[in-house]
This record gives sequence, C-alpha cells and structure tokens, in this order.
Amino acid sequence: MTNHQFYMELALKNAQAMKGQTDPNPLVGSVIVNNNRIIGVGTHLKAGEPHAEIHALRMAGENARGGTIYVTLEPCSHHGRTGPCAEAIVEAGIKKVVIATLDPNPIVAGNGVKILEAAGIEVITGICEQESRQMNEVFNKFIVEKQPFVTLKSGTTLDGKIATHTASSKWITSEQARHDVHVLRSEHMGILVGVNTVIHDDPELTSRIPNGRNPIRVILDSTLRIPLESKVLTDKKAETWIFTSENYDKEKRAQIENLGIPVFVTSGTQTVDTRDVVHLLGEKLVSSVLIEGGGTVSASFLENGLIDKVVLYMAPKLVGGKDAPTFLEGTGIAQMSDAIELEDVTITPIGKDFKIVGYPARNS
Repeated sequence: MTNHQFYMELALKNAQAMKGQTDPNPLVGSVIVNNNRIIGVGTHLKAGEPHAEIHALRMAGENARGGTIYVTLEPCSHHGRTGPCAEAIVEAGIKKVVIATLDPNPIVAGNGVKILEAAGIEVITGICEQESRQMNEVFNKFIVEKQPFVTLKSGTTLDGKIATHTASSKWITSEQARHDVHVLRSEHMGILVGVNTVIHDDPELTSRIPNGRNPIRVILDSTLRIPLESKVLTDKKAETWIFTSENYDKEKRAQIENLGIPVFVTSGTQTVDTRDVVHLLGEKLVSSVLIEGGGTVSASFLENGLIDKVVLYMAPKLVGGKDAPTFLEGTGIAQMSDAIELEDVTITPIGKDFKIVGYPARNS
C-alpha cells in the first residue's frame, strides 16, 4: 500500500461513518499530512455545515502550509451555503491535493481541480476512486438525475418466500440480520411499502438503533384503504407521505390530510404510478429510498426499471407452497433470456443468514 492509499483510506473510513447524516449531500472525508505527520482530519457532518476540507484545515491551522491534503471528493468550486473549498485550500498554502474522484455535480465537475492547478498546486486524482464512487452511489445518481437512489430490500427463505401460505412471517431471518435492516433504514431518507403491508402488519417503519434516523414513511395506496388508526398515521415518530392513484376515495383523503399527512395523487388511473412516485420524491429532495414492500410493490418498481440496488437477507429455510408469497410477484419475465441479472454481487454471512447485495444490469 502506498502512502497515498493509506491516507485516502483513512479519509474514506471517516466519511463512511457519517452515512445517513449528510443527505442530500455526499459523504466526504479529508486528511492533511505535513512532514509525514497527520495534522488535520475532517468529515462532512451535515448538509449546510462546513465541508470536510474546512474541518481539516481548521484543525491543521498554520501547519497546513506546504502540506498535502487528501479528500475523497473533488473540492467544491462554487458558493453555496458554504464557501468554495478549493479556494480555502489555496489560501491555506497547501502544495499538493490528492483526490479520490471528481465531483459529478455539473456545477463542480472539474472546476475545483482547475482552481487548484491555476494556483500552482499539484493535483493527483483517482486514488481509491472505485471505493469513493461506491460510497457515494446515492449522491452520484441524485445530483445528476434529480431522482432518488432506490434500493429493494427483502428478507426471504432459500425458496424466495416472505411468509407461509397462512401469512406467518415472524421471523424469517435472524436477530443479527434484522438489526442490520434497521441500520439500513437509518441510512435512507425514505422507506416505502404498499398499503397491504400497513393493513396486515401495522408496522412503525422506524429505525430502532441508538441515534438512528427515522426515514420518511412512504405508503402506496391506490384507493386510500389505509386504516386511520395505523401507527404510521398516528404515532408521530416520523413523517408519513401517502401516494395514491386517480381512483382515490375523496372523503378518506380529507380524513388523512386532517391528521397532517400529505396525500400525493399520481397519474395512475387505477393503481399508483411508481414512476411518478420516484419523480415526486426527487422533487422533494429525497435522495434515497428503501423499498420494503410485498411482492407486488417490489415487482412494480423492478419491472419499471426503477431499482438501483438489491439487498436480500436470505435465511437457510425452506417453506414451499404455491400460495406462499414471494418477494417478487407481478407479471414476471416471459423468457429466461430476459431475466434481470445482478452485477457486482457480494454475499456476506450475517448471523445464520446471508446478505446478498447486487445491482441490476442496465442492459438486462
């Protein structure tokens, strides 16, 4: 491992620790080194607050002059809620800047590097680039497409079942896997389920971990069948948004809105248009959504090409039964040659189960 890799990996580790805190901003870490000593460390903590480079520069003080700064994302070049980090680096007298990856944000996109190089600063890019891009997969999509990064999550048996034919589903996966799901919830801005999940389970859809963030609860309900006493409407533990179709119950809508719950009408005539849901969430600056719905909801998003990532917690259990629900239903693929393939797949043991993570191939 080179010195550049060592210091960049430290910056990446610090940035990763803030996952779930910086949305819709990226995760960014920074380390300043001078005379082979770390003299400044910084991490972006929250949107609107100083960027990682600024925290590191403040820690380093005058010792930053003549040093090298490592940053996981190209220093910004524009005036937003904070000043340009590229200019702050120049003013601090930094002599070398090592960057993991350029910023995909169109208003930065290489301009930060131009400012640094125009000031005579040596710039090196591409150190731990793949790790940085994966860490900011949510930001990288949202800043370019203005739509949320959508993750499909499910807990299943080996034969893909999410319940038995009698609707028994607790618990499929181990306690360790369920804890990991709550961490996953905390890392997302929104969590999405269909109304059937609310009717059958009356879930809270919160993140039950210390200092965890509760995501916005997004409910798909084509006719507004949601019970008014549902926890997601009454417990006030997190925001709840309802998405419906043009076929909604007008009286029920008024009752829901009287509870302070917004109702959004999509263009679907009979069922919720999931493409409208993703578009509207993006307009409201929701940069990431975790889908925890049943097989019909999951299939709708997948068939419309709206899934960016799949996370499956698979328990070594067999249930069987043609009437037992699976995590993907809908119409399904007609020809095996057209099946949606997952790329960059990782399989990790977790408790007694396996966590499978992959990305739908865009040419599938």
